[in-house]
This record gives sequence, C-alpha cells and structure tokens, in this order.
Amino acid sequence: MPDNLKSGVSKACKYEPELNPTYTDMAEHYGCAVLPARPRKPRDKAKVEAGVLIAQRWILAVLRHRTFYSLAELNAAIRQCLERLNNRPMRRLKKSRRELFETVDRPSALPLPARPYEYAEWYKSRVNVDYHIEVDHHYYSVPFQLLREKVDVRLTATTLEVFRKGERVAAHARSYVRGGHTTLKEHMPPEHRSYAEWSPSRFIQWAGKTGASTAQLVEKILATRPYPEQG
Repeated sequence: MPDNLKSGVSKACKYEPELNPTYTDMAEHYGCAVLPARPRKPRDKAKVEAGVLIAQRWILAVLRHRTFYSLAELNAAIRQCLERLNNRPMRRLKKSRRELFETVDRPSALPLPARPYEYAEWYKSRVNVDYHIEVDHHYYSVPFQLLREKVDVRLTATTLEVFRKGERVAAHARSYVRGGHTTLKEHMPPEHRSYAEWSPSRFIQWAGKTGASTAQLVEKILATRPYPEQG
C-alpha cells in the first residue's frame, strides 16, 4: 500500500486511482498488488507509519550523536541497530520480529522470478494507414486489421510489444535506426504480401521457364536500373 507518489500513481482517486503503467508492470512481474492509500487518509497505512516511528526511535535516536565518515560505516551501524531491534521480543506478542519472519513470512514468500524486471516505458499510439506505428523515430508493423486503432506500446532497451485492450498483438526486436521500418510479413494485407514476394531472383527464375535467353534478357534489364521496381 504505497502513498500516491507520482512515480507510482498517475492520478490519485479515492475509488479508482490511475496507476503508472511502468510501476504496474513491475508489480505484476514480481506478483505484487498495488493498492494506493486514499488521499489524505494516513490511517490506511497505519502499519507503515508505525514502522517509521520505530525506525526513528530505535535507529535514528541511537545514532544521532555519532559521526560517520563513510556510507559503509553508517550502514554497518544501522545494521547493528536493526539486528537488535529485530531480535528484541515484542511486549504484546512475546516474540521477536525475527521469529515472526522465520515462522510466518518466510514460509509464505514466493521465489523471485528467474529474470529480474526489465525496465519498460509505455506509450499510447494510433496505427497509421500503412499498418505501422511510430515509436522513438522508428516504424513497426502491426496486423493490418488494426488500421486507425489505438494501441498501447511497451518499449524496453531490446524489445517492443504492442497491446490492444490488454492483448498482445505484435512484438519486435527494438531498432535504433531513425526513420527505418521493421515489418513482419504476417502483418501485411494479402496484396502487399504477394507484392513483397516478387524479387529479382524470382523474376529471373520465372523468365527461365520460357527459356535461357529470356532469363538472360530479364537479368540484363534489371541490371540497367538502380531499383528492380523500375525494370
């Protein structure tokens, strides 16, 4: 239950808070639920507030008159205070925080995912008439059936994923070529797919069915043009 920090909650609301998509993405990766406290309702996270008070009383107050000359030295002192605090029996429960962690929390904890979370940025985009979207000055294809549709884009350092209504509809390796296009054949409409399959070698092979001389003629015609389409 976090506060309504801007990096986690895009828009605070008593009933339906709008969460930062990257923050939500990370929480889902680690199997956590994000339930922000209601605005101006500190009692929603009373345990957290109590934890801050305990840290101030048993760590900050103990170390307030000491001088430290490095971060490592400070962390070592904090660790000692924390060990004493966690091993100290609590008055009401007659058990220490360490005992409760070992008997209650640790057995219930889930293992971490095999891979750490890869930072991702989220964008909203609209599919262009050429069934591509522009992300970071590069164009990526999506299924042609989604022309003019609004989609969500998840971008990492290595991958790009496209979602529509929560369903992934496309995935590409990220490209850093400005103005370039990354297109998958299965995203093309049938007529574009057929056109893309025509190549100089296919023309020559097709001409060869008529005869070797025809194949040589087509090859020479294609060689005189800077682009095969002009032949």
